[in-house]
Amino acid sequence: MPVIFTPIYAGLLALIYVFLSIRVIARRRELWISLGDKGDRQLLRRMRVHGNFAEYVPLSLILMITAELMLTPSWAIHGLGIALLVGRLLHAWGVGQEPENLTLRTVGMVLTFAVLVIGGLLNIALAILMSDFAG
Repeated sequence: MPVIFTPIYAGLLALIYVFLSIRVIARRRELWISLGDKGDRQLLRRMRVHGNFAEYVPLSLILMITAELMLTPSWAIHGLGIALLVGRLLHAWGVGQEPENLTLRTVGMVLTFAVLVIGGLLNIALAILMSDFAG
């Protein structure tokens, strides 16, 4: 059973991750800071956007790919993928601004949590349903 849809979202999210990494590196080079943030608020903000992305995206993609492997309808995988993509973009944009846009940050986290909760419940339900077929 080929996995077709999750890799599209994984690829797009990987490109966003690289972009967020480059933003951190650029600020570090600009300020000659190799470790930490040395009190620079903009660098700290960029680091947290990057770190938060790295904390939430991997588990979300694991839930998506396992759901896809259990033959979840493509519309559901796309729903999770679009919600994750939009959620992470809104969160990054909201947190990355000074002053922070709390609305974008909040909507981004709600979408991300929705992917985790729905993806988690979907995986549990599918695993239980499919256990009858597995033996």
